[in-house]
Amino acid sequence: MKVALVHDYLNQMGGAERVVLALHELFPNAPLYTSMYDPRRVDAAFRSLDIRTSFMQKLPLVKKHHQPFLPLYPYAMESLDLRGYDLVLSSSSAFGKGVITRPGTMHICYCHTPMRWCWNYEEYVERERLGKMARSVLPFFITNLRVWDQTTSMRVDHFIANSPVVADRIQKYYRREAVVIPPPIEASRFLFEPTIHPEDYFLVVSRFMPYKRIDLAIEACNRSGLPLVIIGSGRDEQRLKKLAGPTIRFLGRLSDEDVLHYYAHCRALILPGEEDFGITPLEAQASGRPVIAFGEGGALASVIDGVTGVFFHEQTVASLVETLATFDESRYDPQAIRNHALEFDKPRFHRRMLQFIEAKMSAKKSHESRSPTNELVR
Repeated sequence: MKVALVHDYLNQMGGAERVVLALHELFPNAPLYTSMYDPRRVDAAFRSLDIRTSFMQKLPLVKKHHQPFLPLYPYAMESLDLRGYDLVLSSSSAFGKGVITRPGTMHICYCHTPMRWCWNYEEYVERERLGKMARSVLPFFITNLRVWDQTTSMRVDHFIANSPVVADRIQKYYRREAVVIPPPIEASRFLFEPTIHPEDYFLVVSRFMPYKRIDLAIEACNRSGLPLVIIGSGRDEQRLKKLAGPTIRFLGRLSDEDVLHYYAHCRALILPGEEDFGITPLEAQASGRPVIAFGEGGALASVIDGVTGVFFHEQTVASLVETLATFDESRYDPQAIRNHALEFDKPRFHRRMLQFIEAKMSAKKSHESRSPTNELVR
């Protein structure tokens, strides 16, 4: 069976890109098609893959500032040549599912979310602080993009959602059913010492983007006088640093080894944004550490309130401050937290994905064998 992988773009590293690497482990000979690729901005593991890019790869500045090139992505994905494959497996939170495949090819989309900034446009505009020109032009483009996004959902034979909330969005915006297979973690990577005494800091590990709401964690810890360590980088960095008081430490992008240390020794991870799923809560739990999360979105699928962490239910500084004031990490059993994370370990993800793919390919072959030969009607 000839298999191709597809991903939106490879110029940042996050949970979606780790899913792509896990999918490639299932199909190590599959080429990876994408709009553009910057090896400096993603995990070094991508350098060993057969990565095939679109015409966008040659455009100036696109790898560093990809947002202005938004109108080109549909054309870039539709230009990818996917002839000759039995299975196309796309990883998509934007454009990847829009690739064009031949009638005999099965297209399965692992959907991280329908386009967040397309279907939640008002929230996107509010957080991104766009200029007047962008605000005047974007609505016309967004309307057309919604039509393209909904139309191209019909090119997908089967959807997989990364969480129940994303499955609900797929049903609402695409009118399609989706099976839920959570993304994986590699539990063996994480330091787990159940008797370890945590150090005096809370932790955020994230890309610095407005919808991540890192500002809530900063302002809550400013108000409470609590130590907060922030690991990551991104275009929202300067704004966030201006908000930070004396108890906030920005460490930038760290090596995997250093990140594992901070996971294992924090009082708790703070997840202030509404995530589609969110890998970092599971990574903290794999280290036996609890999570303080906004109680909406993907966190509902990865955190057990009162067992592996606690939810704050209003996305406000006051609500998070109140939760931090009553938080006691000694109430949580590190072994129980770790056991929960093991349910999302990579081998389980691989088994679920293979079972789903094999079932759909088998059903396709069975259907084709039963179909009568088309005859010319005289």
